[in-house]
Amino acid sequence: MVDLRNGSTVTEFILVGFEQSSSSTRALLFALFLALYSLAMAMNGLIIFITWTDPRLNSPMYFFLGHLSFLDVCFITTTIPQMLIHLVVKNHTVSFVSCLTQMYLVFCVGVAECILLAFMAYDRYVAICHPLSYAQIMSQHVCVRLVSTAWFFGLINGIFLEYMSFRNPFCRDNHIENFFCEAPIVIALSCGDPQFSLKMIFADAIVVLLSPMVLIVISYARILASILGRTSSSGRGKTFSTCASHLTVVIFFYTSAMFSYMNPRSTHGPDKDKPFSLLYTIITPMCNPIIYSFRNKEVKGAMVRALGRTSLAQAESI
Repeated sequence: MVDLRNGSTVTEFILVGFEQSSSSTRALLFALFLALYSLAMAMNGLIIFITWTDPRLNSPMYFFLGHLSFLDVCFITTTIPQMLIHLVVKNHTVSFVSCLTQMYLVFCVGVAECILLAFMAYDRYVAICHPLSYAQIMSQHVCVRLVSTAWFFGLINGIFLEYMSFRNPFCRDNHIENFFCEAPIVIALSCGDPQFSLKMIFADAIVVLLSPMVLIVISYARILASILGRTSSSGRGKTFSTCASHLTVVIFFYTSAMFSYMNPRSTHGPDKDKPFSLLYTIITPMCNPIIYSFRNKEVKGAMVRALGRTSLAQAESI
């Protein structure tokens, strides 16, 4: 353990997480989070499989959905397995490099998902407001470029955020009051004045979160105007149902992300940070495939076909 009293540089951090909880509470949390993690991995894995293999889901909406599920798998794998391990072992230390790597992956995947959600809203706008030109506007080439753009900005923005988080040395307390290395908490532990880094991350969050949100709001405002202009109530209901899944996912993800990265540090604390961290690290990735599958007959049908093929293959192997 690094002796912080003599000004030594921090080379490792301690993730406090649920350390203060009783052993029975930690065991209960381990079982709960393991079940949620397994469900999230299984559901997102199934979404990835059916969107990439089922020819009936060969459309831009499902192409984006498959990549959203892939991002969710990356997101939960970056944080949750480590938390599960720390719930059953006493050693909660992580190396400086491990913390840096985890933060970069969270930044990269989180930013990519923000941008991808905006592109998914644009896809729904084109499909509903310009149906005759949909295939031409949202061609496969365009969809690949949009997904690549989301990943590119995630990778580049992650480097910037990583630099701002670790630009100062660490020689204070090395206890992180969360179950993973979250940027605002880590920056507050650095030497000197962390306000510049926090302000830069806040400014970056405004751009990364609010810019895609503007595109989402504009897309759905035009969709709403188009829906209200239709005379058929059945057509309205079908269109609302198609968009409701995406809107639900957007609200879940953006609410938790905005609280974590756009709130003043004075409003933060372990009791407030952990619930929102859990919301966007495990609850949202778990809910995304459930929300889409429950409200989409095509996805449910593809899931049934995929599970049916798996059961048949197992039966034949026996």
